[in-house]
Parts: sequence; structure tokens; C-alpha cells
Amino acid sequence: MKFSESLKKNKYFQNVYKYGKSYANHFFVMYILENNLQKNRFGISVSKKVGNSVIRHHITRLVREAYRLQEETFKMGLDIVVIARVAAKNVTYHETEKSLRYLGGLHKILRKEDGIF
Repeated sequence: MKFSESLKKNKYFQNVYKYGKSYANHFFVMYILENNLQKNRFGISVSKKVGNSVIRHHITRLVREAYRLQEETFKMGLDIVVIARVAAKNVTYHETEKSLRYLGGLHKILRKEDGIF
């Protein structure tokens, strides 16, 4: 992720949950909050309800890679938190990529030249 850094501390996650706006689809929930920085901070949360550690890490890697390859299409200056739902247990890479773009379109954080979907 060349334009973004990881969101790691619990207080930053809690801040995004409390003050951010969220949209969801079948696989993920995405929270967005402006951070007044020149870069995005990206966090991923996968609960133990979703599956064991192998499944949770697999979902985390899928989401991180899908975001990394599309991060030029997202506007800058945002804290983004993606929460995996139980249905994400069997998600493919292409479904993950499509879901992130869809949620970005709902939040209106995709750059205009890239379109919403």
C-alpha cells in the first residue's frame, strides 16, 4: 500500500466506529471517517465468529490485496475500516474486489474518473 498505512491502534478503530459513516453489503461493512491527512489509513477487522485463524487471515489478506491494487481509485485523507461478516468465509478475490468498489461507491469515495462501479 503505497498511499496508505495500516490502522492498528484500538483507539483509532473506536474513533472510526463512533464518528464514521458505514455502509454494508453481503460480505463486508465499511466505515469511513475523514482524518485530515494526505493519506488513507486502512484497517481490517475479522471476528472469531467468521472462522478459525486460517480463515480469518485468509480474508484479511484478500481484503488487503484488493485494496492495495485499487487504492489509487480511492480519495485521500480517510480512515477506512472494513469488517468481515460471516458470509465472507467463502468469499473469492473477485467478490472481495467487487465488494470494496461497491462500498466505495456507496460512500462516494471513489475518484470521479474511475466511476462508481
